[in-house]
Amino acid sequence: MSADVDRLVGDLADSVFQVAGLLRANFDAAAAELGLPPVQAMALMNLDAPAPMRRLAEWLRCDASNVTGIVDGLERRGLVERRPDPADRRVKHLVLTEEGERKRALLRDGRHAHAVALFDLPEEELARLRDVLDQVVSKAGPHPGCR
Repeated sequence: MSADVDRLVGDLADSVFQVAGLLRANFDAAAAELGLPPVQAMALMNLDAPAPMRRLAEWLRCDASNVTGIVDGLERRGLVERRPDPADRRVKHLVLTEEGERKRALLRDGRHAHAVALFDLPEEELARLRDVLDQVVSKAGPHPGCR
């Protein structure tokens, strides 16, 4: 790798981290406005269908033992319910309540509005940026927790 390419890759990595930081800071602020710790808000964002707690641990990239506390907090807020898996009653599925669905929609709407403002670029540039980032993600292969 040439020195120019090496410097360019470093600059790109810095920019991607800065953009991710801006997106994350906005998401965390939106979560706080809804009275949610960021990890609980992230759990809501990932629960788009009933899922076992171990899957939530994968999505959040944390140990399954940590999910119990996260789910306890969401349950106390009336945002999720634990339901037995019909095929294996030992497994508990997490299901969003109506209030959980509402808060998740508010988080998604806020995230989208911020992204629209942040990525205020011509449509052709947005499509190219998306395509290039998709290439990078595809080349990296599957990663636990990525959806």
